[in-house]
Amino acid sequence: MRNISDIIEGYLKAIIEEGQSGTIEIKRNEVAEKFQCVPSQINYVIKTRFTAERGYAVESKRGGGGYIRIFRVQANSRKELIEHILEGIESGASYTMAVDVVYRLIEEEVISERESRLILAAVDRTTIHQPLPERDIIRARILQAMLLTLIYEQLD
Repeated sequence: MRNISDIIEGYLKAIIEEGQSGTIEIKRNEVAEKFQCVPSQINYVIKTRFTAERGYAVESKRGGGGYIRIFRVQANSRKELIEHILEGIESGASYTMAVDVVYRLIEEEVISERESRLILAAVDRTTIHQPLPERDIIRARILQAMLLTLIYEQLD
């Protein structure tokens, strides 16, 4: 059974997909009321499920007329998408970032489910048995090597 965070994420993504602009503007309290949850649950979903690594940008305005705007960031090509991801992991990558990157690559149909499992196994904490911050640096290097291979594969 899906949890409330999954349901809220699905709802927000469906609204984004329905719109022409790839953008939605919501009021946190209204969405919380719709799903009969606390507004902080909406914050949690947006913070964890609509990240840059997953291909989203979020902007918010506080106050009485406040809103949260979620943008779907579209790349013009697979190469551009991979280059954008590479920029985001230059200084290191946590496991959560790696999962988000892999999730986005699956969504954009750049990699298969099998490839995603291989990538995540390679960058797992138990595979890279090093203390932080070295582990995040090594993880980023492994991801960079894999992503660069995907770019060059596209050019063949």
